[in-house]
Amino acid sequence: MERRKIVQWTTGKVGKMALRAIFDDPRLELVGVFAHSADKVGVDAGAICGRPDCGVRATDDVEALVALSPDTVIYTPFMADLEHLVRLLASGSDVISTNLLNNLGGVEGEVRERLEAACAQGGSSLYITGINPGWLDTLAATATAICRRVDSVMVTESVSVAHYESVETWLAVGMSLPEATAEVLQSARVALISFRDSVVRIAEALEFELDEVEFLVEYATAAEDINLGWFRIAKGSHAALRGGWDGKVDGRTVVRQRVIWYMTRALNEGWEIDEHNYLVDVDGEPGIALRVAVTVPQDWSHLEHAIVTALPAVSAVFEVNAAPPGILGLRGAGLVAAPAGIWQGAERQADRS
Repeated sequence: MERRKIVQWTTGKVGKMALRAIFDDPRLELVGVFAHSADKVGVDAGAICGRPDCGVRATDDVEALVALSPDTVIYTPFMADLEHLVRLLASGSDVISTNLLNNLGGVEGEVRERLEAACAQGGSSLYITGINPGWLDTLAATATAICRRVDSVMVTESVSVAHYESVETWLAVGMSLPEATAEVLQSARVALISFRDSVVRIAEALEFELDEVEFLVEYATAAEDINLGWFRIAKGSHAALRGGWDGKVDGRTVVRQRVIWYMTRALNEGWEIDEHNYLVDVDGEPGIALRVAVTVPQDWSHLEHAIVTALPAVSAVFEVNAAPPGILGLRGAGLVAAPAGIWQGAERQADRS
């Protein structure tokens, strides 16, 4: 079995889950880890992600990692670094990123030019899988293959966020606040900017040339006082939001992305909230309605929910390695799927030994 040499770039929540996935795939060999935090430098990668020591220690030495000549770098930092990306791609390593490069202004203009030049120099590829629900973009685009007419595609994430204990996150999008001021709306726009990429990527895959991508958000208010232990919402304050982006052609929305996040279903506005986590609706001939419920074990920790972001990146290694050099869109990486048979074969091998 031909193995691929992998470097994991940063070890936050998503990075830890990516490390575990790399360990679990016998086709992949972890050769290096980049540590953003100084306290992780020198720590064994196994210990970082809750696995047995593996002999690979994290480092903040970029050139030492480049010298390892990894086939692929799984890139999961909170903030993207253009110089790091250019160096990795120019050295010949493919980069699969969960980060959308929003802090760099996205993959546009001079950023795109530098990344494309680095790919050309190294004969490498950059593929961005995105954050949750980035994996749903491919599903939405693929679903349209049975259509002879597509008027619009809508992707929705509908989920209770009452378990996500991050006061800063929810204040940033306007939760628990009494009204949607201009400042609140701007803060929500910034917080939801990552979901804009979903619209652009689907539109590109369907060969829509967008004229504009418009942001929209609205709120529903709590019908009663809410006390989650870690977060309080007074009756009449924001307890749910519905927001996202509309990609338009000639003033008509052709790709729409929405998140519906709610702390409670007891809302004054009486919103009907679908119990499914992810929805794909295609208005066309024929029309399509996909309802995707992600069911997780009850003993999953909060950390393990990052699997939804990490695994699409790790599972794409071989497809990206086989793709032509350059910045890849949804079509560029081909069909990315879990190597389930290989995992099972590895488990059987371990049982026999």
